[in-house]
Amino acid sequence: MTVSLILASQSPSRRAVLAAAGVIPVIHVSEVDEPAALRDAANARGVSVEQMSAEERVSILARAKALAVYESWKLVADTAASASGDLVVGYPLKAESAESESSVKALADDSQSDVTHNVDTAQTRDFSGVKVPTKTFDIHDFAHMNESCKDCNSVLIVGCDSMFLLDGECYGKPHTPEVAAARIKQMSGKTGELFTGHCLIDAKSGKTVCKVSCASVTFAHMSDEEIRAYVETGEPLEVAGSFTLEGFGGAFIEGIQGDPHGVLGISLPLLRQMVCDFGYAWHDLWNTRKLEGEAIKDDPASAQVPKENVHQPGDGWVMCDCGRRHWGHNGAAGVLLARRDEATGRVTHVVMQH
Repeated sequence: MTVSLILASQSPSRRAVLAAAGVIPVIHVSEVDEPAALRDAANARGVSVEQMSAEERVSILARAKALAVYESWKLVADTAASASGDLVVGYPLKAESAESESSVKALADDSQSDVTHNVDTAQTRDFSGVKVPTKTFDIHDFAHMNESCKDCNSVLIVGCDSMFLLDGECYGKPHTPEVAAARIKQMSGKTGELFTGHCLIDAKSGKTVCKVSCASVTFAHMSDEEIRAYVETGEPLEVAGSFTLEGFGGAFIEGIQGDPHGVLGISLPLLRQMVCDFGYAWHDLWNTRKLEGEAIKDDPASAQVPKENVHQPGDGWVMCDCGRRHWGHNGAAGVLLARRDEATGRVTHVVMQH
């Protein structure tokens, strides 16, 4: 079974931890208003945000992030399931034109050999005035024929949030150099606790589970010059507790008790346990392979592309902001849906679906 993991976070650290463990997640940022989410939760409990523990806060925020992405995913899935209509596929390279068959074949062969490289759109043929052969499929029949859609419902969504507890105070991201410098100076030579909330949602069933990891972090004594230099790197401004284990801040951390992955933003042992609670195996999430001791992304662009997939020059793999490559037609990945007015024929609604 293949299970896709959606990470409701733009954290490079969390993505790197998962990738090193054999899981390349799909990135979907939740855009949750964190202060508002905490205020709403506190009001519902009849307490102030300050009265809630760090463990409660990270659990609330992790759940809010995962739910936001799940609701977005479900909306798209429900819309796709209820959609109707035809999928029309054009085959420009099969069109009859004044060019010789040999030149057309040569162009097709060239595009086939270059599909994994950047394509110079200036080389694209001009198909204006050419009658392009097409095939029409019912969109539901086409989805069933597509092998990649067989496990579309096997999707897990994970949201995470981290918070640092020191001397009874909870600290999130400092955001500004001044706040970061003050916090790091206070942390110097002390030990605090980093809490990381995890919320996992099975998109197929809607089942949700939330758990929290905790690790103690001991900091070295830092001079004012070291603090200034570290803050100037910009690294501590957008991370919980104003420090990172895997970056410039790693040299100033003298010890960790607990799961080090939790300090990086996502606990692998805890996430594995949550995945297994849903009845999946952890290795169901693996989508990378090992080669000579090095983790290699299972990049589809490295595979031989079927010749029938190339319909026109420019067809090939396109790098997406989600962190994966998608097959794109003429250098673009995505599906453009347009609705026309039956009377005028003018486009009235346009939707771009990734």
